[in-house]
Amino acid sequence: MTAITEEMASPHDGGEAGDPPPVDGGSGRLGPPSWLALGFLLPALLLLGALVCYPIIYTAIRSFFDASGKKMVGLDNYTAIFTDHDSLTAVRNTAIWVVVAPTVVTILGLLFAVLTERIRWSTAFKMVVFMPMAVSFLASGVIFRLVYEQDPSMGVANAVVTSVHDTFAGGSRYPGASVRDGDKSPDVAQGGAVMSRQAVQPGGTAILPLVGVKPENLPKTVTPAKAPAAAPGGISGLVWFDFTKGGGGTLNAPDASEAGLGGMKVQAVSGSKVVGSATTEDDGSFVIKKLPAGSYTLKLPKDNFAASYGGVNWLGSALITPAIIASYMWVWAGFAMVLIAAGLAAIPRDALEAARVDGATEWQVFRRVTIPLLAPVLTVVFVTLLIYALKVFDLVFIIGGGDPNASVLAVRMWTDSFGGGNDQGAGSAVAILLFLLVVPAMLFNLRKFRQEKR
Repeated sequence: MTAITEEMASPHDGGEAGDPPPVDGGSGRLGPPSWLALGFLLPALLLLGALVCYPIIYTAIRSFFDASGKKMVGLDNYTAIFTDHDSLTAVRNTAIWVVVAPTVVTILGLLFAVLTERIRWSTAFKMVVFMPMAVSFLASGVIFRLVYEQDPSMGVANAVVTSVHDTFAGGSRYPGASVRDGDKSPDVAQGGAVMSRQAVQPGGTAILPLVGVKPENLPKTVTPAKAPAAAPGGISGLVWFDFTKGGGGTLNAPDASEAGLGGMKVQAVSGSKVVGSATTEDDGSFVIKKLPAGSYTLKLPKDNFAASYGGVNWLGSALITPAIIASYMWVWAGFAMVLIAAGLAAIPRDALEAARVDGATEWQVFRRVTIPLLAPVLTVVFVTLLIYALKVFDLVFIIGGGDPNASVLAVRMWTDSFGGGNDQGAGSAVAILLFLLVVPAMLFNLRKFRQEKR
């Protein structure tokens, strides 16, 4: 019996009775041997080396050579980044992107995530805000390139701006209209305004013919100009487009086919003082009522003829970077909102309710409870957005259209290497600089992910 027990406990059978036999050649480690695991990983490692490691090493070496790749120039390509005007502009714009874009998008995502918890249609709202993430950056750039078009008839942004402007400030209906040259004309241009040559007294009439009205500024339904009738105690008159299609017609007199110019502001001026005013009807007629006795000059203010407000030059040198950052916000706000909303769902409701029971206001709960508990999620979202802001290329390239005022490091890298610069040494230096800026942020994110797993 003792011999049998000793035999069962012999090392040959795995030690103590009931122990499973060792695996992997007696090493005690579960799973396949390391050489077999390495064999399975080898194709992936070779692919990673060919597509990632080799390009990084080659780019780093290439950055120390000139455009031809034959002469070593040392750090000249790196110093040029901080001395060349266009490269400095790219560095400045990248700094603006890094500071502004991730911060604003994270704040927007936080606000959307918190507020959508309090509305019934939160799912629909989240879907609409997140939808731009389903659109490629190239398509997003094309969309916002059209949004920022200068022509209000094409650009949505300027269509809104001009509509609001014209609502409150009014707009010129007949830009470029003028008087006919010659001493026989009953009106004359003075400082952009139009004045009647002859003084008019109450009870009298006046005519103010204009030329140079563009066809697109005429109303779709033309109202024929109608000669005014005298108005006791006031001055009546007519403003019309003194032009007959095909020629003919009577000069300085309204004809049946000539259009009245409605919506024109007319003023009665005595000396330098405006005594009364009126607006022309659709047929061009007007009546300035209740004027004191005296002689008056009729005036069409220059506002009637000023060029219409064309909106904001969104893609000008001053606004092009903020305009592109706005498109970045449109794309990434949904991403930030979804991640932060997931973090909010993981917050213990007991902590929030305890703060409310203790008398904290909603703002205090948000600032002193919600934000601290969300800090890890907010940090990850911010750093992720910062990485994408450093690498942004598509939106700047499409919307900016090659404008150096909008350039960032990624666009500058492409321009130096392939977009006309034909200097892959300088482009490689910009690429390495961008790589060195991105790597710390990526390592920070990886460290955060590992901490969360633990």
